Amino acid sequence: MIRIIYMIILIYFALGGVGFYFINRKKDAATARKSYIKYLVYFAIINILFFSITIQPFIFHFLTIVIILAGFIELSNLFVKSNSQHLSFFIFSIIIFSFFSFHFFYYGMLRKELSLLTFLIISIFDSFSQVSGQLFGHRKILPSISPNKTWEGLAGGAIIAIISAFLLEGLYVEGTIPEHLILTIGTIVFAFAGDILASLFKRKYQQKDFNNLIPGHGGFLDRFDSLIAGGAWAAIYFQFIAT
Repeated sequence: MIRIIYMIILIYFALGGVGFYFINRKKDAATARKSYIKYLVYFAIINILFFSITIQPFIFHFLTIVIILAGFIELSNLFVKSNSQHLSFFIFSIIIFSFFSFHFFYYGMLRKELSLLTFLIISIFDSFSQVSGQLFGHRKILPSISPNKTWEGLAGGAIIAIISAFLLEGLYVEGTIPEHLILTIGTIVFAFAGDILASLFKRKYQQKDFNNLIPGHGGFLDRFDSLIAGGAWAAIYFQFIAT
């Protein structure tokens, strides 16, 4: 079963690669190179997380702790770099991030089938939101906060994630169609909210990125904001909602 799931991931990445080819072919060489580096690094990250979940869940649990700690450090660093401006906003952001992190920590301890399902939903939504947004996006959602987010990208990523979830959920999760929808749509909403909140924090402190520690990405939160928030929803769902 794991082999089948991994083959599906490879197919999705191949489709995403085709999308990035059409996106980058009209861009200058430097911009295209950066985009491909981001794509390849993301592929490596997906593989690390996928195999940590499926082969050794303890490693995945450890990685969730690393991601949480890195997130707190990145938020604090931007606050300090601003000479401690917007203290109330920073405290509120830390409270929100703590809420997500607490449940994300619990998510890391879920049965591996449940963690994997949610991880796949988030990854597919995140990837195809970018691809469909760059290929077809015109109408901005929140241009002052996240200028690259479009309604077309959100719709494209959500549709593909929902279809994929229903193809995969029967393998791992028992439940009715409404329950599957609650899990999937909740995951997408939380993942999108996590992305937007991270962008809002950067805009508040007038920074484009948290840092450049991950090649092609703007820091740990830039890469894992959707996973933290979406994973938090999965923890809430399986702990309090799922029958």
